[in-house]
Amino acid sequence: MDVPALCGLLAATTLPPLVPNSALLAAAGALASQGRAALPVVLVTVAGSALLGDVLMYLAARRFGGPVRAWMLRRPRRRALLVRTSARIRRHGLPFVAAVRFLPSGRIAGALASGFLRYPLRKYALGAALAESLWAGYSVGLGYLGSAAAGNPLWAAAIGLGVSVLVAATGLAVQRAARRRAPRARAAGRPPSAAATVTVSGRPYR
Repeated sequence: MDVPALCGLLAATTLPPLVPNSALLAAAGALASQGRAALPVVLVTVAGSALLGDVLMYLAARRFGGPVRAWMLRRPRRRALLVRTSARIRRHGLPFVAAVRFLPSGRIAGALASGFLRYPLRKYALGAALAESLWAGYSVGLGYLGSAAAGNPLWAAAIGLGVSVLVAATGLAVQRAARRRAPRARAAGRPPSAAATVTVSGRPYR
């Protein structure tokens, strides 16, 4: 596969959310390790297309908040995810905007919640850029290093996929631990967290 075609495929699988791409990113890193693609070009393509997808989701939520919010609130799990994410963005700001990318469904929830809250676009773009750069670095880098060490692109792709699953499992465990802690806090008489009380509205971020 030539480099323009590879970059087009990488962009097509990283710009939209929820598209499985771990093995492809690791394979692209392996090709870069073999000198068949330029590593900086691969990294910029992956991080840049993912960032563009994040910003488009943010702008859609900000411009068409009503229909998108209604879709998110239609099911209890989506509603809970959006409410928790909104509360943490209000509380933690930029650090959480970057960190939420690595939680299950966090890329979508973070972008939509930031748009609903009218979180400043420059700050959101900065947080998303930091997250996507880190994500692209380890996703592609694992394939690059794995291929350099083992000399086998298939091993590199397997390593990249395995680490992505591990990251997702860790994020899911963190989410579940946070949900279990909230009922215990209420039972102990402490006030409920912001995630349990906040409502998702179109009020500007403060």
